[in-house]
Amino acid sequence: MKCSDIQIQNEKETRGGFGDGVYEAGKANPNVVVLTADLAGSMKIANFIKDFPERFVQCGIAEANMIGIAAGMTIGGKIPYTTTFANFSTSRVYDQIRQSVAYSNKNVKICASHAGLTLGEDGATHQVLEDIGMMKMLPGMTVIVPCDYNQTKAATKAIADYQGPVYLRFGRPKWANFTAEDGSDFVIGKAQKMSEGTDVSIFACGHMVWKAIEAGKILEEKGISVEVINIHTIKPLDEAAVLASISKTGCAVTVEEHNIIGGLGDSIAQVASKHLPIPIEYIGTKDTFGESGKPLELLKKYGLDTPFIVDAAEKVIARK
Repeated sequence: MKCSDIQIQNEKETRGGFGDGVYEAGKANPNVVVLTADLAGSMKIANFIKDFPERFVQCGIAEANMIGIAAGMTIGGKIPYTTTFANFSTSRVYDQIRQSVAYSNKNVKICASHAGLTLGEDGATHQVLEDIGMMKMLPGMTVIVPCDYNQTKAATKAIADYQGPVYLRFGRPKWANFTAEDGSDFVIGKAQKMSEGTDVSIFACGHMVWKAIEAGKILEEKGISVEVINIHTIKPLDEAAVLASISKTGCAVTVEEHNIIGGLGDSIAQVASKHLPIPIEYIGTKDTFGESGKPLELLKKYGLDTPFIVDAAEKVIARK
């Protein structure tokens, strides 16, 4: 499989994948409950509310209280999905997540939309770029960042059967939808190889997987063999897949809609430094907040667009 073989099916919001996924999870499991902090519309959970009103809790603009309620619900065997923007799902309630969820290993699913620069016009106060790092540092917390609508839907359904706290991160805009429609290519904790290559490994998560594939197509036209790997589960990291790839290519580029400090890139670098040191180039925000703007314009301004990935790949190959 090459990057050039991967085609867009359509463009759909990853948050829509969450809404459809949690509805199906609710149909399949009567213990699934959904809580929101005054953002039912933005989180696309109208169908769940309509069909399962007795399993929906509107917490209002009280995110910390929502996390506490969710933690309590797990004691009675419920599987609570908390829903709000990624910034409010983490920064605003970190103490409650640490103390009430992670410390006691509660089976809470923290579902976070509107993450990263592609949130767009809402600006720096909402474009959280630190959340992956914050959440992966919590003992026992699983961190999942799916790449498109289909995979977000699959992940949302899968976490209902996954025991333990989960942070599920997705986004706002319509985005390329290209993974298996039935979600069969998604397994928690197992990286997804999008293309096979020998010259450079590109590890990406979330919206940036499609940008990595776009870069791979350009690099292939230049005669460069590219291995793109979708690290949808950042924790637990599929170390075997990482090592198998870099043992072939001898270099890597990491691509994330997140600060390069503490995110996917650092996870990849940690594995490489322990087992197989290689040159690595990071694509992500560089210790900065975002700003208001159009999603694609922001990706260009902050160095996350396709041409930057191409340049990073060529640069890291030259460092081998």
